[in-house]
Amino acid sequence: MRFLADESCDFSVVRALRAAGHDVASIAESAPQTIDDEVIELAAREIRVLLTEDKDFGQLVYAGSQASSGVILIRFPVEARPELPSTVLQTVEKLGASLTGSFVVIQPNRIRISRIPVR
Repeated sequence: MRFLADESCDFSVVRALRAAGHDVASIAESAPQTIDDEVIELAAREIRVLLTEDKDFGQLVYAGSQASSGVILIRFPVEARPELPSTVLQTVEKLGASLTGSFVVIQPNRIRISRIPVR
């Protein structure tokens, strides 16, 4: 799968997905300090699922009606961070293509998935 990691995304997630053979572009590597609107536009244009820990992307997708190829919002507290890369990788492997066009929230021991409204 193709992903775009926002600057807020823990880089251990990027490394884990790349190691598993996924195509992961990283804003931290290519265009640091890009504003959220531009990040989500880039992900949609390149048909990449956005990886983020920034709740503002939920606002952009739902209230702002931004086009999106899909978003994975990661919500892990400090004490659960060691499990973060493996949990994201397991979720990607489990949900696969259904991530496209979905808004997914990953928390320790909980995954919520909803379809992004078509505008």
